[in-house]
Amino acid sequence: MDDLTRFRKEVDQFMALHPQSPLDFPQRAAFSGLRYYDADPAYRFVAPLERFPAGEPLIEMETSTGDVREYRRYGRFTFTVDGAEAALTIYSDRFGQEFFLPFKDATNGGETYGAGRYLDNHRPGLEVGRDGTVVVDFNYCYNPYCAYAEHYSCPLPPRENWVGVRIAAGEMDFAE
Repeated sequence: MDDLTRFRKEVDQFMALHPQSPLDFPQRAAFSGLRYYDADPAYRFVAPLERFPAGEPLIEMETSTGDVREYRRYGRFTFTVDGAEAALTIYSDRFGQEFFLPFKDATNGGETYGAGRYLDNHRPGLEVGRDGTVVVDFNYCYNPYCAYAEHYSCPLPPRENWVGVRIAAGEMDFAE
């Protein structure tokens, strides 16, 4: 079993059984696994990371409940999907140690969760290297918890992270 398949099975197990799962008890009872796009190596990128200045001010990212969370714009990378170029910004905590990549693409609202999807450095799929590169594997992108229950407060991808390309990789929209 490859790493991605193993990871997806672990996520499904967490969603079905873990006390911190975002699914409520009726959802868990009916849960048969998340839906994913087939793994596709074309959605894994190793790219130069254009770092923003260290003194970049904190920004406020709005959440699904109207709250705000503070992040620092850390760096930007460019990639090509189906011949179309796109660029996304990676955000960090105030110390530049925790990395977060929220994004919207042309699949949102149809095949994937309408508010966007995420990658971060606490799961596979986003590695910010000390050598000035970033590894982004969209096969690992996931839905925020607010895709499963409205009471979660999830950061909404800023407009600079809305891309017009289809990123047909990772987790699809949740179907109860």
